Amino acid sequence: MSDDPITPQELQATTQELQLTRSQVQAVASQVNEISLTLDALSTQDESRPVFRAVGNLLLEVGDRVTLAKDLEESKVVFESHLERLVKRESALTTQYEEMVKSFEGQ
Repeated sequence: MSDDPITPQELQATTQELQLTRSQVQAVASQVNEISLTLDALSTQDESRPVFRAVGNLLLEVGDRVTLAKDLEESKVVFESHLERLVKRESALTTQYEEMVKSFEGQ
């Protein structure tokens, strides 16, 4: 960070970005959790009972559970990777915010 004074607008922009990132972390973590719960339920569902997948406003019966589980696992990996990047960004923004607050208060 430079030695230039921190403006209220810069502090506000960083605060908003941090809040947005935290919101995204929560949303993506929720999606990872939902996929995990779905995979658990799928693995314990009796093979003789039908499984359905929501597609838009429709519930369609799934014929191939193995492919469904594979698709869900792939989605989970993608979301976990995105979550990891968001958590790193959140950490960097938190550090930046804390430094900006100290600098702003010291002006």
